[in-house]
Formats: sequence, C-alpha cells, structure tokens
Amino acid sequence: MSSDEHTETGTGWPQPAGPGRPSGPAGEPDPRPEAPDPDELSPLAPQRSAPPVGPPVREPSVQEPDDGATVDLSQAAAGGEAAAGGAGERPVAAGPAPRRRVTSAGVMIAALLALLGFTLVVQLKTTSTDPTVAATRQEDLVRILYDLNSREVRLRQDIATLEESQRQLRSGQQGRQAALEEATRRADELGILAGTLPATGPGLAVRFEAGEKSISASRVLDAVQELRGAGAEAMQISGGDRATVRIIASTFFLDGEGGSLVVDGRRLTGPFTITVIGDPATMRTALNIPGGVVASVTGDGGKLIVEDREAAEVSALHAPIKLEHARPVS
Repeated sequence: MSSDEHTETGTGWPQPAGPGRPSGPAGEPDPRPEAPDPDELSPLAPQRSAPPVGPPVREPSVQEPDDGATVDLSQAAAGGEAAAGGAGERPVAAGPAPRRRVTSAGVMIAALLALLGFTLVVQLKTTSTDPTVAATRQEDLVRILYDLNSREVRLRQDIATLEESQRQLRSGQQGRQAALEEATRRADELGILAGTLPATGPGLAVRFEAGEKSISASRVLDAVQELRGAGAEAMQISGGDRATVRIIASTFFLDGEGGSLVVDGRRLTGPFTITVIGDPATMRTALNIPGGVVASVTGDGGKLIVEDREAAEVSALHAPIKLEHARPVS
C-alpha cells in the first residue's frame, strides 16, 4: 500500500488529500441549493484572469526556394504587418475621400455667370459687326455727335423754360396770366403736331425723282421716319398734280397704279416733294447716312434732291377727328 502511494507521488511520500467536494449519498450531486456547480472551481480557490483573446500571431514563413525559383517577399512582409497589428493596434483602413455637396446657391451663381458671359459675347459681337457704324465716314460721325450735343442743349433750354413757367404759375396773381399764356402755347404746339394748324419755319424740301423703277411707298416712309428721328416738327407731301397731304403720326402710305402713291386715302402722282420744318443740317445728315434714304433711292436708279429753306411753309391741314364719346371739360 505504501509502495503504491510512493509510486503515485514520485517522491516517496503519499499524495496529500485535498479538500473534498461535498456530495450526496452514493456519489450523487450535492442537493443543497447553494452548492456550486461541479464544473466550476471552488470559490475558495484563487481564480486566474483569462488571457486577452486576440487574433493569432502568425510568423512569416519563408520557404527556401529551389534553384531558379523566386522568393515572394511580399507575403512575408504582409504577414509581418499582420503580426504587428495583432500585437498592438490594428491598422485603420483608408476610407473614401469626402465628396463635396452641390448646393442650390452654387448652381444659381453658376447659371448667372454663364448668362452674363453670354450677354457680353453677344453685345461685343453685335457692336463689332455693325455695318452702319463701320461704313460711316468720320465727318458724318462728327456731324451726328454735334447734332446730339445741339439737341441736348435744346432740351436743357426746354427744361429751364418749363421750370420758369412752373415758378410763375406759383407766384400768386401773375399765375393766372402765366397759366393762360402757357395753355395757349401748348395748344398751338399740339395743333401743329396734330396737323390742325399751319406752321412755318426753317427746314428742307426733299424731292423724289423716279428712274428706271418708280418711287415706292416704303422709300417715302423711310424718309419720313428719318426726318422724324432728326427732329422734324411738321411735314407735308405734295405730288406732281399739286395735291398736298399733311403728314401726322397716323398717316399711311400705299403703292398706287402707274407709279402713283396713296397717302391717307388720297392719290398723288410723281414727282413727290416733302416739305419739312426743323433743323436743316441735322435732317440733311440723317438722310445722307450711308445705307440711308439717299443711298436706297440712288440704288433704285432714282434721285433724291434736298434743298434748304429758310422759311418752309406747311399749310396743308388734317381734318380733326370727330370724337364720339369724349367731350372737353370747361
């Protein structure tokens, strides 16, 4: 018996008996409710902390290549990096670069800049390809500039006159007389513009003579518009049969039979003469601009003769319009 105990311990001494686990009869589990689980350690025994669980560390294995074989060192390096990551911190994988968000304000600013660039390009192209300005002589441009300056001076004088009239109208007893004179002057101006009153003053006589082609209504209308743009205040047109028609804002021109012209429903035969009151120099410059009325009539084989008049007389009257609903208030 003693020899068996010595043999079991290997030291010649019997193995010391440890604290026994309480058990029930016949080796059954302990029936006590507070008894520990047989699979767990005794609460009296010291518990060891479990080692941290981490990814297994794999040592890079380098195989000795045979004669003529290549060694794949990238796998060894990758294995070393994996081992270092397992021992310490894991390498953080680089994520995708952040994307810029496109806002509605940015889209609106880009659209406005594109529209502004397009407008500037169109304006520069239109200005650089204007045939009228490119074909105009330097003398004509100087004359046009002088006429514009003269018109500005006249407008400033009109402004000063109106301000003086306003001051007189507000000056007490003299206001009535000033208001009557102002109303009379304004009525005369409106009568001349409406064609119900005759007018006289410096101006031009513009004569149309047909060539191979007859003078069309469009050429006469172009001349009237050019004269109005140059400051014409009163106009009338007469034919070869001395029939005369007053030209106002509502006057229309039509081509008649045999080269005749129909003006406001009245037939006129050639040659045609327009008598106009206004600044002669300004109106002459407007008619002689390259590509204007003189060039158009000459291109059709006709002639346009312009004569200055110190006292041009516009005597033809336009019948006043009969009003159906409106009545003046006294």
